[in-house]
Amino acid sequence: MTQSTSPAKEDGGSGLGPGTAKSTGQSGGEGRSRIAFFRADVRTLSLIGVLVVLALIGGITKPDQFIDTSNLQLILTQASIIGVVTVGMTFVITAGGIDLSVGAIVALASVWATTVATQEYGFTGILFTSILVGLACGLVNGVLIAYGKMVAFIATLAMMVSARGLALQITDGNTQTVTIDGVLDLGERDSYILGIPPLVLIFAVITVIGWLVLNRTTFGRRTVAVGGNPEAARLAGIDVRRQRLYLYLLSGLCCGIAAFMLVVLSGSGQNTNGNLYELDAIAAAIIGGTLLSGGRGTILGSVLGVLIFTTISNIFALNNLESAVQQIAKGAIIVIAVLVQRRTSTE
Repeated sequence: MTQSTSPAKEDGGSGLGPGTAKSTGQSGGEGRSRIAFFRADVRTLSLIGVLVVLALIGGITKPDQFIDTSNLQLILTQASIIGVVTVGMTFVITAGGIDLSVGAIVALASVWATTVATQEYGFTGILFTSILVGLACGLVNGVLIAYGKMVAFIATLAMMVSARGLALQITDGNTQTVTIDGVLDLGERDSYILGIPPLVLIFAVITVIGWLVLNRTTFGRRTVAVGGNPEAARLAGIDVRRQRLYLYLLSGLCCGIAAFMLVVLSGSGQNTNGNLYELDAIAAAIIGGTLLSGGRGTILGSVLGVLIFTTISNIFALNNLESAVQQIAKGAIIVIAVLVQRRTSTE
């Protein structure tokens, strides 16, 4: 008498057929996704909570000045410029890179754009020059890192020094002012749309585009893959070198846009523009939840990080506190954020 083998026996006596194993794997993946989403949601809520606490501190210490509409508009405007730089920085760090040259690129693009302004090329000339200089610097960084196989830290450090030196040479240490009405009008209150400064709207548009690109496109998935495991990404068919080149081009583009915004806000270009932007952008991205080692990035978190740092600076300025104390506070926030990241990433 022949005994038939049951599906349970064929599966090693576990009683789980192939279909059951597949569903178990799917549920496990869904569980991990839910955990990751929950952690991201907690981080976002934590950052919003920090912003609320800072707003309360500002409202308590300087109620008449901090809550004033013009001061809130100032906070958003100041956050917009460094925020645009931070969007590009978030992409670079997510891919496991770093860009120490963003502040110097902003300075170089702004002085070059204001030099063009003296030749009476107008609004379009300033905008085009700012973006072109930013892209050119990003291209140099990308080629050196992706195809020259230079360490990102060294390549961008060299660009930072070179760009600052070139900006100083162009201006000879002087401030170059802009008198073109089309540019200056963007910074005037009359150009506000529903009480929102145009620079803030530009920042909002770039933030939305950045979020969509990072979270809803193949380019964003490739960026995360390259940051998580470059070799695995290469084996999966991703051109890692080309992806890195694109990312530094993107960072340069954001710097060019930020340089134009800075010219609009200040009405001038000088070699000291963008001072310490690289540190502020990296810090904002880190406390926002972007892993410094790569593989995870969040545009929303980076934007909240920018708002936190800008609000801190504003509160310190309103209370006439020393900038040294402000820097200490920022440093403490960065350390706490990194420690929290290490804990959550190991859980």
